[in-house]
Amino acid sequence: MNPEPAQPVVDTHVILRDGDKLLFSQRGGSYGYGRWHMPSGKLDRGESLRVGAARELLEETGVAVDPDRLRMVHVVHHAQSDTVERIGFFFEATEWSGEPVNREPAKCLGLEWFSVHELPEDIIEYPKEGLLGYLKEDGGLTEHGWK
Repeated sequence: MNPEPAQPVVDTHVILRDGDKLLFSQRGGSYGYGRWHMPSGKLDRGESLRVGAARELLEETGVAVDPDRLRMVHVVHHAQSDTVERIGFFFEATEWSGEPVNREPAKCLGLEWFSVHELPEDIIEYPKEGLLGYLKEDGGLTEHGWK
């Protein structure tokens, strides 16, 4: 008997970096309420990773980035539950246009810049793993939540 093929949710995360400052958003929805993460979202069918990451960043923050200027810096394969797994692609953006503004107040309590030396304490675990992989410059893969 052949095992069922994986059908992971594909997520994009954008680490918007200005010198030693990173942009975080504070969750306002039921998942992770009040906790921090980077602008992120699910990839749409038929959309490339960089285009999806740029779209999510624009939708959430009003910041426009050229998808070709996004640099992939880490991947996280996350076991969310016994039935849901996710693959998150983390991109760094250092060039953009516009000033960050909360464009999704029903989902986000606010946006805030943090120093890479003083990150918020309550970052959601899954995106935190990608962020730490990026900051450690291990340039690879983190498997998170697997038994």
